[in-house]
Amino acid sequence: MQSHYLETARRSLLLASAPRDAQDVILSTAMLRQLDRGATIFLQGEQARAVYIVVSGWVKLYRIAPNGSEAVVGVFTKGHSFGEAVAFSHDAYPVSAECATEATLIRLETDAILRLIERQPGLALSLLSATFAHLHRLVAQIEQLKAQTGAQRVAEFLLELAPCEEGCCEVALPYDKVLIAGRLGMKPESLSRAFAKLRDKGVQVKQSLALIDDIEALRDYVEEDPAEAWAKR
Repeated sequence: MQSHYLETARRSLLLASAPRDAQDVILSTAMLRQLDRGATIFLQGEQARAVYIVVSGWVKLYRIAPNGSEAVVGVFTKGHSFGEAVAFSHDAYPVSAECATEATLIRLETDAILRLIERQPGLALSLLSATFAHLHRLVAQIEQLKAQTGAQRVAEFLLELAPCEEGCCEVALPYDKVLIAGRLGMKPESLSRAFAKLRDKGVQVKQSLALIDDIEALRDYVEEDPAEAWAKR
């Protein structure tokens, strides 16, 4: 496996807290998967046997409602991992996963990881941190839906993806903006209005790039009292 793929995996939420030797053992059993847009990674109800790390591209997790509509539960891009919680318990996947773009993934067999944990029990805490982080992210998403304007939700989504801590920054976006709308609990037209509002906050969207003039200013906007943000709409 190419070294830059391995480095992306080492820096991922799943492995970043694990010791280097444990990372080496886990990655020694990894498989690289290069998939086309629309490819199914796993289906809701399948037994969970693997954890995935995104090396490039975008992946969406979704559920199909009883009325047949699709609810996007999460979207993941470079450096993100998914599937940990259910894979480590050998449970069934509660969602389906699909490539929203062409994507390169690293597949880690959970049986290999669990055997390593048996030999190094302390490793479990490092790997569990990824599960806790995903739970924290879900709680944050619920808070966003209830306490933030649409523009604030979009701004926070951009900040999550931004590779910069300050100053100006470019953020890569999926071409299909419907994916972002689904992740944020918005209709596509509401997403367009939110992006338009963010122009006043120094955000310009050009195809698959969001250009942010000032990361810190955008962060201040996200943390603004929602009542004030709504009053300014």
